[in-house]
Amino acid sequence: MKLQIQHFFDSVTSTLTYVVYDQDTRDAVVIDPVWDYDPASGKLSTKSMDPVVAFVKEMKLHPHYVMETHAHADHLSSSQLFKNFFPDIKIAIGERITEVQKVFKKVFNMNDLNTSGSDFDILLKEGEVLQAGSLKIKTLFTPGHTPACASYLIEDAIFTGDALFMPDSGTGRCDFPAGSAENLYDSVTGKIYSLPENTRIFVGHDYQPNGRALMYQTTVNEEKNQNIQLKGHTSKEDFVKFRQERDATLAAPKLLLPSIQVNIRAGQLPAAEENGTRYLKLPLRQ
Repeated sequence: MKLQIQHFFDSVTSTLTYVVYDQDTRDAVVIDPVWDYDPASGKLSTKSMDPVVAFVKEMKLHPHYVMETHAHADHLSSSQLFKNFFPDIKIAIGERITEVQKVFKKVFNMNDLNTSGSDFDILLKEGEVLQAGSLKIKTLFTPGHTPACASYLIEDAIFTGDALFMPDSGTGRCDFPAGSAENLYDSVTGKIYSLPENTRIFVGHDYQPNGRALMYQTTVNEEKNQNIQLKGHTSKEDFVKFRQERDATLAAPKLLLPSIQVNIRAGQLPAAEENGTRYLKLPLRQ
């Protein structure tokens, strides 16, 4: 097998989408695709996913799955839209997504939401190996940013979503409902950092600190030695203290409220109301 990885970057949300494929068999998966949403107008567009679809078609790939690392809070997922182009593709996510669904069903009073995870085609278990043609994808639960985060190990490459960023950016925040800095520390040090030193890490976001050029690939060795928030020798106490203090200063992601409502439904929009229009809710706090 000749593993190939093509990245796509959405500069509006700083999100990385990946197409991972076997050059020999053309079997492929798509990881964390974006659906563009303008909160001011409510307009949706496929600007970010169009190049992904075009690449898959141009390379004559056979995409088996859209893999979601978690229910994203900073962009809407375009996972369902891939079925318009590739009817056999399935949406996969870690089985702990049900915990996130139960939390936000109450937040948004989503009485129609089934919290069994049935909106997704496949719920992955810890350590499960998913076969996508010639690709073997191992699921590693890496909670902390959310309780349902998963990383995907394919050959010598792991896709960490929001658990771990480039060394100069640190880790994902842990202040979302049921997030946990303690759990994130255990996830990174116990699972990601326990992989071979030369394992390639592909991050879910790159915020380009200090205006540097886009970066999205690092290694376990580089993270353990250079990550500004969580090195291999960083103590749990120090990391948790830093992460909690840092998170207390952060504003909510701009697209948090619309993103969660769509993403916990596996990228599906709410049903249209009697006037034919779909609506997202904005809970008010006093």
